[in-house]
Amino acid sequence: MPTVSRIFVIGATGAQGAHVVRGLVEDGRYEVLALTRDAKSTRARELAALGNVSFLEGTFADEAILREGMRACDGAFVNIDGFNTGEKTEIYWAMRAYEIALEEGVRFFVYGNLDYTLKKAGYRSQFRTGHYDGKGRVGEWILQQNGSNGDRMGAALFTSGPYIEMAFSGQTPMTPRIEDGVVTWRVPLGDGAVVHVALEDCADYVRWLFDHQERANGMDLEVAIEHVRYADLAAAFERVTGHPARYVDTDLDSYFAPINAVADRPAGYNADPNDKSTMSFRDNFSGFWNQWKYGIITRDYGLLDEIHPKRIRSAEEWLRREERRAQDTGGPTLWERIQPDAINRRPVLKMSEDGRRGAL
Repeated sequence: MPTVSRIFVIGATGAQGAHVVRGLVEDGRYEVLALTRDAKSTRARELAALGNVSFLEGTFADEAILREGMRACDGAFVNIDGFNTGEKTEIYWAMRAYEIALEEGVRFFVYGNLDYTLKKAGYRSQFRTGHYDGKGRVGEWILQQNGSNGDRMGAALFTSGPYIEMAFSGQTPMTPRIEDGVVTWRVPLGDGAVVHVALEDCADYVRWLFDHQERANGMDLEVAIEHVRYADLAAAFERVTGHPARYVDTDLDSYFAPINAVADRPAGYNADPNDKSTMSFRDNFSGFWNQWKYGIITRDYGLLDEIHPKRIRSAEEWLRREERRAQDTGGPTLWERIQPDAINRRPVLKMSEDGRRGAL
């Protein structure tokens, strides 16, 4: 397949996108044109400091902007923020991004994807998760289109999952609390496990897709560290940090009780609350937790070992890396990061940092 040198990145200032950009540009192999609403934002300035990064100001919900970005590049990485758009709007703009990339001469297209949970669960609505299914439907459609268009523009899916960093950050579905000196995760997981992803590994996986286009063309690369059971996560936290931790299983009603005032608002903050297709935060995250509780999502860890031999293979390995990094840099330890006065200082998720506000 033709080589790619400059990649248009949609979602570059998000948690995943920033790591993807770093992985693409750190050795000078690729240049990145990053789409952002504000090239002077803190996150954009951090990307600029990496080198080989330029910016296009605008929004993915604008055909003229999509055309300008795609026309200037020969590769694309598209990861649309479904919590900005809502499920319906994300489907439309993700499909248009693919179509415009094809029309404007992009050679290789990587789509930031999530599992099509509803389909994988046999179309049982208790597992319907709007921000997963919206991406998953588009991902399947892209691979279907690639069957006809793969010789004109290659395409691959990068299917991730909840970042393990979210389990140690404020304003996420799995934010911990310190209760009587004990780090506590109260989530409706039962004996299930979350297919957590490490953000630093995202850089290597996406880089692999662009570096190995012949093999990657038509691939759905589904990634994770491991299936993380939260009782195991708590035990690993105790071993690594020396601080007590626990997992407390809870039912969905109890999980949503502290946020009942907002739980019935749209999961996507720009979605129309009067549109019958719009999922509420409560409905969306009920499906989200059910998919982990009942083991709907799988991964091929042997394939991941082959593609990324140095990948993080367990939650405990990630915890130990974070503690070593804190020691080497003088930064906050995991225990310090989850203190009440620190946990919301800079949330890992951009939407939390933005207060669930912003233009489409």
